[in-house]
Amino acid sequence: MASASSQESRSLSSKPEPRPLRRADCFFGLHFDLHPQKTDTQLGADLSAENLRDLLERVRPDYVQYDCKGHAGYAGYPTEKGWASPGIVKDSLALWREWTRKMGVGLYIHYSGVWDAAAIEHHPEWARVDAQGNRDPNNTSTFGPYVDALLIPQLKEAARNYELDGFWVDGECWAAQWDYSEAAMKAWKEETGLEEAPRSREDPHWLQWKMFHRGQFERYLRHWVDALHEFDPGLQITSNWAYTTFMPKPIEVQLDYLSGDYSPTLSVDRARVEARYLASTKMPWDLLAWGFNWHHGYGHDWKPACQLQQEAGVVLMAGGGFSIYYQPTRSGYIPNPIISISGEVADFCRARQTVSHKSESVPQVALLLSSASQFDRSDAVFTPYGCMDELEGALHALLELHYSVDILAEHQLEPRLSEFGLVVIPDSHKLEDSFQKALLRYVEKGGSLFLLGQQAGRLFAAPAGVELVGEPVHCNADLAAKEGVSSANGLWQPVRLQGAEALGFRHPTRDARKDGDIAATLNAVGKGKIAVVWGPVALAYFKTHHVFLRDFLGQITERLFEEPAVRTDAPACVDLALRRTREGRLALHFLNLARTQRQDRFLSVDWIPAIGPFSVEWRMDHEPKRITWEPDGETLEWTWKEGCLKLEIPSLHIHGAVLLDP
Repeated sequence: MASASSQESRSLSSKPEPRPLRRADCFFGLHFDLHPQKTDTQLGADLSAENLRDLLERVRPDYVQYDCKGHAGYAGYPTEKGWASPGIVKDSLALWREWTRKMGVGLYIHYSGVWDAAAIEHHPEWARVDAQGNRDPNNTSTFGPYVDALLIPQLKEAARNYELDGFWVDGECWAAQWDYSEAAMKAWKEETGLEEAPRSREDPHWLQWKMFHRGQFERYLRHWVDALHEFDPGLQITSNWAYTTFMPKPIEVQLDYLSGDYSPTLSVDRARVEARYLASTKMPWDLLAWGFNWHHGYGHDWKPACQLQQEAGVVLMAGGGFSIYYQPTRSGYIPNPIISISGEVADFCRARQTVSHKSESVPQVALLLSSASQFDRSDAVFTPYGCMDELEGALHALLELHYSVDILAEHQLEPRLSEFGLVVIPDSHKLEDSFQKALLRYVEKGGSLFLLGQQAGRLFAAPAGVELVGEPVHCNADLAAKEGVSSANGLWQPVRLQGAEALGFRHPTRDARKDGDIAATLNAVGKGKIAVVWGPVALAYFKTHHVFLRDFLGQITERLFEEPAVRTDAPACVDLALRRTREGRLALHFLNLARTQRQDRFLSVDWIPAIGPFSVEWRMDHEPKRITWEPDGETLEWTWKEGCLKLEIPSLHIHGAVLLDP
């Protein structure tokens, strides 16, 4: 007698196999990686057709990414091009290909690129070399033969053997390091004419050295991506974190989509930044959430569904695709809780797909991620670590003040400046002259510019209507808002008014009646305005999120951006985003961030309280025909008078959107 699984296989094989979506059209996915090891003994032993069928039928993902080769460098399939883990019991990738094909699901592989310990163990000459002359045990040289000797041949082998839809290549831009190998030094001399390479920030050629490596990484990336596209034009390829906040520059490599896996323990806040930047790239994109959390020494635990739904809401309200990363057992088994949790999250996302996926922002507030500042400040090839606290602080304040915010780098923002009612710059210390001039033209024509910090302020001192008095000084700074006083200690620039208006004062104590020095200024420039806070308020907000500091910033923002499209009395834990759906309908998204997990001692969230009712005022030219609350489809009541729509949101659990019929 035939088994149930074989009967199922015959039944499915008699039907035409559905074709998977192109990655550009995918919305929800799953990711499984194991980073196969030399010490593994049971890879694939417990993976079964029934297990995969149960997962794929419950979740119905558009694609699955499964492990091929992780950072250790050992393949999880029987490769002839590299080094397979000795623990392969069953070819998991073959079974995944069989069942994803039957279900019309795309199959991609997780493959570690630059980071490959086994390759260096077998070929030490492939390693990058540090400033002390030591070979890196993990990271290969992008100047060396690794890419042609292993990466390209092995990706071709996997694509051919498993008829893959594409690759999600890990360990790339963020794993690349400064390289003092013989090949790198030769390329450096050929490009610059310099015999010696810089070793520290004190060297006058340090920025040139960094940009040399950044250009080399793109050459390496373009080389292997073009080679794989030539091999099979249908392959859909990305390099993890390429052309995101890690690499905020014009896209020069023909990737098919952009993607990144963000922090497991600061998930919502990392996604709030990454999604808003990715949405400005005009590329197909998705973000990968970790389906589990961990604490050092205690292993990892799965996140409850509502926690992942809250993370997903951040991505959905920015128009992107969403996926979840899980680890099966070392033997390949997908436990039932993964199936049930990811199924609940998939249901949540699918209910919102029409109103969210590939939506486009209606420009309101632009927040600058300065490439010039980041590339100068960061002492890594392509990572933003240590460079984004001010950006995140500014973003959080603006979102909690209920502005709809887009994050853009200079190359994205400059041609679109006129679209935004307000441009906000965190404390960026370096901006190119041409971009500064473009910002001033934007202000003169009626735009509003808000500079958060003395470094950015010093770049615009004259048009800001002040005279700089000496150098910045480190001092206690208590800032007075209407409701109270908050601290923003650090470097403050003393200024003397030269036509500007003082908007706020800093005090050495909590007694805001006396001893005040100018903290913030506002100046009219042409038809527009420039406001500056002359101290580290964005960083202070990132570190404290104090309500009085938010109020201080809010009072200034109201002077700059007097008529935002939307106002609401929702609590500060509600983010909003003004979008336009793929069909062109206006949609106002709301996300409830109550009980968001942000501390490593509270790693799971199993209940999120609903918020509401709260009111919304929305300026628009014409009265809509109908307004619904999505995803429920319930009709909302409203009033409309003199270009202002007023309505009430009865209740917001995690995410919802007001959708207009024009």
